[in-house]
Amino acid sequence: MRSVVLSLAALLAFAGTVAAQTKSADTNRGTTATSKKTPVGAKAPAPTRATSTSVQKTAAQQKPAAQTPTAQKRTVTPQQLRASRYGGFAPQQELPPPELDLASPRTLSLVNYNTKEEISVTYWSNGSYHREALNQLNHFLRDSRDSAETEMDPLLFDVLWHTTRIVGFGGSIEVLSAYRSPTSNAWLASVSRGVARDSQHMNGNAMDIRFPGVAVFQIRQAARSLNMGGVGFYPRSGFVHLDTGPVRYW
Repeated sequence: MRSVVLSLAALLAFAGTVAAQTKSADTNRGTTATSKKTPVGAKAPAPTRATSTSVQKTAAQQKPAAQTPTAQKRTVTPQQLRASRYGGFAPQQELPPPELDLASPRTLSLVNYNTKEEISVTYWSNGSYHREALNQLNHFLRDSRDSAETEMDPLLFDVLWHTTRIVGFGGSIEVLSAYRSPTSNAWLASVSRGVARDSQHMNGNAMDIRFPGVAVFQIRQAARSLNMGGVGFYPRSGFVHLDTGPVRYW
C-alpha cells in the first residue's frame, strides 16, 4: 500500500513540472511575437514604410512651401494700372529735366472754356512780373459760377508757360477751371467724386487746361518734367490739372 502511495505522489509531481515548463514556453513565445528585444550592439530596426510616409506628410504640413520668384504676387504700380485702363496713354519713361528759357518775355494766350472770353497778355519780362498783367489774369481766371476773384499764384503762370514751350505749343490755351470759391468747390465736390473738398483751386494756384491739337499725355509729361507742383492726368475728359502745391502725380 505504501508503495502505491509513493508512486502516485511521484506521478503527480512529474505532471506539475511538465505543466509549468509548457506555460513558461508559451509565455516566452508570446513576448517574442509582440516585442522583439534588440541585442546589445545591434542597430535599431528602421521604421516601417507606413510610419516613414506618415512622418514626411506631417513635416510637409508644418513647413510652408517656399515661394518661387514666379509664384510671388506681382506688384502693379499706379502708372501701370492707369496705362492699362486708358489704353497705354501713360508713357513708359519720364522726360529728362528740360532746359528752361529764363530770359524771354512770357506771354499767355488763354480762352475761358465757360465764358468764351479770350486774353493775351505778357505777364513777365526783364526779370519781373507786371502788376497790371497779373490783375488782368486774376479777373480772367475768376470763378465762372459766382464771379469771385482771388490773387492767383504767378508761379502757376510760369508752369503753364514753360509747359507750352516744352511741347512746342503756340496757340490759345483752353482753361476749363481756375479759381474756385469755397462755396463753388463744395457744390462741385458734392456732385462729382473727382473734385477734392480741399482742392488747390480754392488757393488760386491751380488750373485745368488743354492745348488744342496736343495729346494730353504729352502735356502731362512736359508738366511733370518741370517738377514744380501737382499734375493730374484726365485723358477721358481730355485735360490736365496743373498746380503749384506739393509735387505729386495722379
